[in-house]
Amino acid sequence: MLTLVPCTLKAARAFVEQQHRHHRAPHNALWAVAVSDGERICGVGIVSQPVARMLNDGWTAEVSRVATDGARNACSMIYGACWRAARALGYRRLVTYTLPEEGGASLRASGWTVIGEAGGGSWSRESRPRVDLHPTQVKLRWERTTT
Repeated sequence: MLTLVPCTLKAARAFVEQQHRHHRAPHNALWAVAVSDGERICGVGIVSQPVARMLNDGWTAEVSRVATDGARNACSMIYGACWRAARALGYRRLVTYTLPEEGGASLRASGWTVIGEAGGGSWSRESRPRVDLHPTQVKLRWERTTT
């Protein structure tokens, strides 16, 4: 049986580095949550300010990473806890993104709604070249709101 447990950002970042399929841990974050089976951490969620400038309105936060070791229902529990924490801190909207090939069952199970497609492409520019180490296709934006 999984339970929510306190988690530092340092510990959450380390877990993401070990377990996430296609992203590194985010550098900036507001808070982290974790779930445990009583013996070990089975998953973490990291919440940050929105990466998209237009969403960074002071009332919106973003679940920037969720990583688990495959424990059943861990993702749903993490997404639900992130929303409850966001609401308790006064946020009115929480967003996250998935790749199109990811089903989103954990998000739907915890009350999230898919809003539509967002982003995609490379951040590399001629004036500021970067190496893309993450998927660059269009993502799906999901959200929870107080209204």
